[in-house]
Amino acid sequence: MVQKRWIRHTTLATVLVLPVITAGCGLFSQQTSKTIDPPPSQVEETEGDPTGQVSPDGQADGSSLTVYLQDRNGYLAPISIPVTYGENEQPGQKAMELMVEGGTYAAELPEDFRALIPQGTQILSYEYDKEQRIAKVDFSEPFVSYNAADERDMVEAITWTLTAMSGVEGVELYVEGQLLTEMPEAGYPIDGQLTRSIGINIEAADGVNIANSSPVTLYFSAETLSDEQYYVPVTRLISRSDSPALAAMDELIAGPLNKKELNSVILPDVEVSSIEQKDGVVIVDLEDAAYEPGHQLPAEMLQAVVLSLTETTGDDEVQIRVNGESNLVDSDNKSYSEPVGRPHHVNALKS
Repeated sequence: MVQKRWIRHTTLATVLVLPVITAGCGLFSQQTSKTIDPPPSQVEETEGDPTGQVSPDGQADGSSLTVYLQDRNGYLAPISIPVTYGENEQPGQKAMELMVEGGTYAAELPEDFRALIPQGTQILSYEYDKEQRIAKVDFSEPFVSYNAADERDMVEAITWTLTAMSGVEGVELYVEGQLLTEMPEAGYPIDGQLTRSIGINIEAADGVNIANSSPVTLYFSAETLSDEQYYVPVTRLISRSDSPALAAMDELIAGPLNKKELNSVILPDVEVSSIEQKDGVVIVDLEDAAYEPGHQLPAEMLQAVVLSLTETTGDDEVQIRVNGESNLVDSDNKSYSEPVGRPHHVNALKS
């Protein structure tokens, strides 16, 4: 039995814990679980206007923000960090401040992770255009002083952090009031606004013609030096498919290309018997000979399916069936009998 300790991640109602993985068993075999204590002072994100504005009445207990940081292997990962807000302070601006290397909140970041916005950068302004659903961030001059090798990761980290917030679909970057049309060091082009279509942690499947490829975004796992597990999203370029949802599941089951730093979240003996998209819901039927009706299903593995399918397809929810059964319960006693949406936060690490 291979035992792995997982970082807790939060939804609006639950804290999920990855169960122990038993080598050679099917994905949905009954497992035992091992939990870890949550980070101190961790609470849920305050809901409200898409601008992320937090009212003074909701500030006493703070909240959590998810920002994208670079891990020790060079991968970007979403990290949920407890924060408190000042009066009229917006989560978008707070998130950018958290992502400044050596900045005010450097001590709040977990070990093994690095902020990518250049040291000394100040967030001059943050504005949310509700009509266009765009976040506009104006940085101070030090923003343009970075290693060219970090350029794409920095763009991806900012874009994925802000578009994770309610209502934000695109991002515009400014420096001292001037709109950036390309990044200054390596010349990464910015054609209008940045969206999640730029991908994250991009890789190409073996033998794929990049010019004739399409992307799927998959969620695998990695671990810190203290053996805490966390999700890593990877945008994989694959041969074009008539069904991105099926392609995403096939690639998720196939596992990571970089097996040294990333781990599979689903075992290869699981098969997809059917998959369809209907009214904003991806309906996936899985076959697993080892699954017995009534057994609880590993929560984190199911969340990887939900995260990967919603990210790849743009649909809001996923309905999972196993061996034709839809009345499913995971190892946190969460019901999957109805379609399930994405969690609001993933990877709540201890700093």
